[in-house]
Amino acid sequence: MSGRRNLIWLGLTPEPERELPVTVAALRTAARRVTDAPAEATEAERRRVERLILHGTQHGWLRYLAEVTDLVTAVAGRTRPGDRRAALRAGEVVLDHHRMLIGLPGPGYDRTAADRSALESAVRSLRTTSPDGDRG
Repeated sequence: MSGRRNLIWLGLTPEPERELPVTVAALRTAARRVTDAPAEATEAERRRVERLILHGTQHGWLRYLAEVTDLVTAVAGRTRPGDRRAALRAGEVVLDHHRMLIGLPGPGYDRTAADRSALESAVRSLRTTSPDGDRG
């Protein structure tokens, strides 16, 4: 490949860059609600996403989304405290992103198969429990 970056992955959807900074900041800080996440944590997450999009690669972006998947599945599995609504929203956004990878060339879709499976289970669990974690 030439010295040019492959940018096809950037055209999937804007939801991750819009939705993830606030929800991931809440999950990283184990906030009980998205609104409880410190503003500096949300801003740091927004800057990280911006750097990945402006200067990163698809591989780096998928590594970041794998981190988000780990946070979502930990909250869903109750091995980590956190806002279950934020986990659900982040899980839905990443799952939608990963499903759309099927339309792009390259190994992205196959590479995210395990994360898709984990997210499908986590999203299902998060949808069937109340925000406090009780079964609904």
